[in-house]
Amino acid sequence: MKRLSSTRASETGDDLWTLDLADPDHPIAGKPEVFLQTPADELIPQFSPDGRWIAYRSDETGSAEIYVRPYPNASGGKWQISTGGGLYPLWSKNGRELFYETADNRIKAMDYTVLGGAFTPGKVRPWSGRELFYPGTSNLDLAPDGKRFVVLSLPEAASGEKESVHVMMLENFFDEVRRKIPGR
Repeated sequence: MKRLSSTRASETGDDLWTLDLADPDHPIAGKPEVFLQTPADELIPQFSPDGRWIAYRSDETGSAEIYVRPYPNASGGKWQISTGGGLYPLWSKNGRELFYETADNRIKAMDYTVLGGAFTPGKVRPWSGRELFYPGTSNLDLAPDGKRFVVLSLPEAASGEKESVHVMMLENFFDEVRRKIPGR
């Protein structure tokens, strides 16, 4: 089993690495191996459901965009998926769609096919026009059926009103649970 991560180097910025895990139930880390090392920053790597492709974010064009490369041979091709900015890629479990959060915090989708080992991206389309709340990190996850996302969205404001986000902080949550349910 492989794990992905990005690591920062002074000459090449953030790079993508893989790490073998011999036993997923009792992980023992193998030797880290460079997957992709360029002068650009590569971040947020995600394996496709079949493990043959890696989607990631790179700033090689001067702005953050989503790309796909084959795994394990990163030099076997590269496809730019997003235009106009891409932040967080997410593969559908069905092995036919790739989603990503855009720079303006919306969800886009793209169907793809794999035939004879070749990745063929389809047309990127808006999945939803609704703007997501951006907490500074990824704010979406896909349901196993590939039809719904769980997200923090911006509240809908009445026309003419300014939208606002209310955040509730819970301090000492588990202390309160223990107080209400003694003996647990």
